[in-house]
Order: sequence, then structure tokens, then C-alpha cells
Amino acid sequence: MHIKNRALLALIVVLALAAISGCGRGSHDNNRTPDAISGEKVTINMMHLFPEAGALGQHQIVNKIIDEYQADHPNIIIKQEVLENERYKARMKVLSAVNDLPDVGMTWAAGYLQPFVEGGLFTPLDELLQSELQGSFVAGTTEAYAIDGKTYALPLEFNIAPVYYNKKIFAQYGLQIPTTYDEFLQVVKTLAERSVVPIALGNKDRWTGSLWYMYLADRVAGTETLANAIKGTASFSNSGLVEAAKRVQDLVDMNAFNKGFNGLSNDEVKAEFMNGEAAMYLMGTWELPNYTTNQDIPQPFRDSIGFFKFPVVGEGKSDIDSWVGGPGVGLFVAENSPVKAEAKKFVEYFVKRWGEESVTGAGVIPATKVDTSKIQLPQLYIDLLNEVNKATNITLFTDVQMASGAAEVHLNQIQALFGKEITPAEFAKAHDAAIKTGK
Repeated sequence: MHIKNRALLALIVVLALAAISGCGRGSHDNNRTPDAISGEKVTINMMHLFPEAGALGQHQIVNKIIDEYQADHPNIIIKQEVLENERYKARMKVLSAVNDLPDVGMTWAAGYLQPFVEGGLFTPLDELLQSELQGSFVAGTTEAYAIDGKTYALPLEFNIAPVYYNKKIFAQYGLQIPTTYDEFLQVVKTLAERSVVPIALGNKDRWTGSLWYMYLADRVAGTETLANAIKGTASFSNSGLVEAAKRVQDLVDMNAFNKGFNGLSNDEVKAEFMNGEAAMYLMGTWELPNYTTNQDIPQPFRDSIGFFKFPVVGEGKSDIDSWVGGPGVGLFVAENSPVKAEAKKFVEYFVKRWGEESVTGAGVIPATKVDTSKIQLPQLYIDLLNEVNKATNITLFTDVQMASGAAEVHLNQIQALFGKEITPAEFAKAHDAAIKTGK
């Protein structure tokens, strides 16, 4: 959900390539080119977004896989650069501008991926899908990373976005899990009247607010209407989509979110939720480790977390088993990596081992098929995995679907909508105009 201006990127890359042709390379030092005969050390630079502080389970698995790989391949050194989400996106912009991406890195699918492919920055990985990984992925996951018939990254995770809630807070105020939107609004009203923060939201990152709009758009206007508007074959001025935007502002007026939500990051408000300072938190299942396997999180808090599906809205055109989600991050290999062959072998190994380790080691849902029938797993994980299996629809995150320029407009408009700087009608018109440009 993390966007780049495609046109600007393309221009920068062209200029950077011209400049690079006459000068030395940064982290991709030519001295790293492997020498198979001498058996010299080969360094693979890897950049990922699983820092120890915010994603302990995933962080530990990455290190475990790297340690195993280096033990099995004594001539390979994996050098890591680890950044949290927003810093990672910024770093990708900088490295793309000078065509110096890491040998192996993480990317999101669809619209986020496209400018990198158009700029010739990622190499196709289709050969890996015909190797040991053949038939390993959950149906529909690798397709999200394919452009013009070629696959440019291999997914690690599959996510849906539930509303997590604090059972203790709900019990304290006699609240039940809402299944209809009217019931949900009553929960919000009850909590707000008692000076309890109903919903933790860090909308400085913008994609967090997009989750709320997407669900309301899906529930009110219907899955197909939302999908067509994102593709540009329908208008965001559709009455149902405009109503969804209005309902976002109604929530703001109800004090549904924490104070200052538009100026706070997701990490900041996540800490508030995990400190018991808010009752609900809408987020992807990549957060599951913090509620299941992360031993740094107190067990009483982990035991207090449940989830519910985004409620149905009145006479809306969607059902409660329609989710926002889709493939999470995937691994890419840089097109100009001087150790491309070695990087591909490492990616193949990493993806296979991630599928084997991520379930028990981190409690995340992998993009590869895993037999969990003989594994003892936390009930929260099992319940959400079952929801994935019975979902009637999973709509990929809007900003990931859109072309990069339109996605940036969407994210900015989301923040403006939550800040009540624009009307729902203006929100719709801005989207239609951005999508019409095709950028």
C-alpha cells in the first residue's frame, strides 16, 4: 500500500541510468561479482521491513532462514538492511532513483509493483515457479505480482483485515460483537460517551484510513461497484461510494477515533491499542504475531484480543464474508544485481522455508500452502485462517491496485476526507480525475 509516482520514477530512472553508465556503482560494487572458480565469498544485499521492534516474529524467522542458508552455503554472505514500513518506502524511492536496489528486497503487488517493472528494475522470477516451488502457492497469490505475463516477485504472506477488539473493554461495558453496522455504531457511541477511545487509527500513514473507506464502500455499494471504480470503468461518484465517504466523516463526528489520528502513525496508535487504551483496531493479519506468538507481549493482553468481521450495512450490496486483503509483501530480485543467479537461489530457498516456519514461528498466514492439521496453533490464528478459507471475496488494497499516481491521490484524499477538509462529493471527483489520467 505504498506508492510511487510512476511518471517521475521513469524519468528519474532514465537519467540515473545515463549517469551510472559512466561511473562506479554504490552498494552493487563490481567487486561482488562471484568467481565460481576461486570460490570467493559472494555477498547478497537484502532489504526488508521486519524490524525487531515492530515485527519480532517475522524478524526472528528472517534471521533463522539467513543463518541456515549461510551455513549450507559457506561462500554466501547475506547482508541485511532492515527498515520499518514508511522508511522502507522512502528508501526504495531513493535507491530506485539511482538504479541501486538491493539484490533482494520486498515489494507490494499490482500498482506498486508496476513502475519498478516499467523502469526495468526487477527481474522476472518465472523460472522459480517451475522449480521446487511449483504448485506451492495459494491460488491467486502469484498472479498479483505478474505484469504482461511475467512474474516479478514471489509473495510471502496472505492477509485479510479484521477488526481486532479488546475483550476486557467490551466486557467491562457490556458490549457484544456487532454484526450489523447499526450495532457497531452503538458500540462506538457507548465507548465514546464513557471517554474510552473506540478505535485506534494512525492515519498519518493514510492507507490505514483507506481500510475503513474500502470496507464501507464494499458494504454499501457492493464489491463489484468498488472494483469497477478502482479500474476506472465506473465512477466514484456512484451514490453508494459517496455514501461510504460520508459514513467515514460520520464516524469522525462521533469521536470514533483517537485524538490527533491524522497526525499519528500506525505504529504510534498500535502501541496505544496494545496498552489497552483503545477498544478496537482495524488491521491486516500481519499483526497476528503480536496477539499470538510474540513473547514480548504480555500473555494477559494476548489472551484479551479477539476479532470480528466488518459488519454489514443496512440494505447494502455486500455480505459479511467479503474481506479487504490479499497477498502481502513479496520478494524481488534486482534486474541489475551482479549476483542475480545467487540471489534467485536464495529467494527460492527463503520462500520455501518461510512457508514452513512462518505459521509456527510467527503466527502469520503464508502465501504458500501449509498443512496445519497436525500443528498446534493459537485459536485466534485458526479462526482467521478459517475465515480466509470461507471468504466470498477478498478485495486487494485500493492503493496497491491503482496506478501509482492515482494511488497517491487516493491516499491524500483519504487523509483529507478523515480530516473533513473535503466533502464526500469532492473526494469522489478527485478519484475519477486521477484514475482518468491513467498514471
